[in-house]
Amino acid sequence: MKQKVKKAKNVIVMIGDGMSAVQIYAGLTASKVPLNLEQFSYIGFSKTNSTSYVTDSGAGATAISTGHKTNNGAIGVDSLDNPVPTILEIAEAHGLTTGLVATTSITDATPASFVAHQPKRSMQQEIAADFLKSGVDVFIGAGMTDFTDRTDGRNLVDELRQNGYLVATDMEEIIGVNAGKLAGFLPERSVKERGDQLARTAMTAINIVNRNKDGFFLLIEGSKIDDGGHANDVGVVIDEMIDFDQTIGKVLEFARKDKHTLIVITGDHETGGLTLTDGDLATGRVKAEFSTEDHTAVMVPVFAYGPGAEAFTGIYHNNTIFDKLLAAFGFRHQNEKQ
Repeated sequence: MKQKVKKAKNVIVMIGDGMSAVQIYAGLTASKVPLNLEQFSYIGFSKTNSTSYVTDSGAGATAISTGHKTNNGAIGVDSLDNPVPTILEIAEAHGLTTGLVATTSITDATPASFVAHQPKRSMQQEIAADFLKSGVDVFIGAGMTDFTDRTDGRNLVDELRQNGYLVATDMEEIIGVNAGKLAGFLPERSVKERGDQLARTAMTAINIVNRNKDGFFLLIEGSKIDDGGHANDVGVVIDEMIDFDQTIGKVLEFARKDKHTLIVITGDHETGGLTLTDGDLATGRVKAEFSTEDHTAVMVPVFAYGPGAEAFTGIYHNNTIFDKLLAAFGFRHQNEKQ
């Protein structure tokens, strides 16, 4: 039975790539202050399997963005490779403003799954071309070469400008934008190199999309927690986890003042089979081991705040997050599951 939820004007989905409870607790242990995630009261668990037992980021994000369990590597398509509408596209169809923010390439699997429709995540030039079709108002991330250095000869940056986007490649220029359509391209760097880029670009995107009185949908990805898992480097996991949590703090501050914004925070999967074998909460020391350099099948937590947050408690499949988002917006949309 579907739960009735209070309608949200705005929805912000935040995905920590490769983040499950153990990555969160590693960050909590190492952090000198409590994590912002500790302030959330509505918490559930998502079963992350794709059509395979262990998902990848493409299928994991596509489940959230479209409501369809699909094949690993798929982007915005069902298990038969049919394009299916994403929550971002549905929000646009209802007159809302939309945006994407990531610390990895904007054409990478997670952000791509909200705007593109391709059978393989490796088709990044095709995914970049889908951005021109998507209507997304704001996107900030790496991956500019997928728009400029192309085998088809198109210069998508020029086409973005022709479609009314301000194209910016400088951090200060990007955070100075407060209206209009923005395509922001920044180098892909570790948190030690980029500092508080994610928090600043996330708040820039919020300031732009929040100008729409009808509301907005925004995806923010803490992209590189996953990198630490794949590299079996707990230091990277911790640094990226804390950076993502600091961004969560800024977004939560906005939502508390706004009172009409639903925040949903989850991971697409766990990466690395991380186990915390020892540590010290007083000093922040973490001792860890990894069981794999790939993803695992464990459930990931889901945190929610704002109107409709109560619908995200319990244990459920990742593709039902899409239905809960639709319900929070008050949208009517039938999406048959594959």
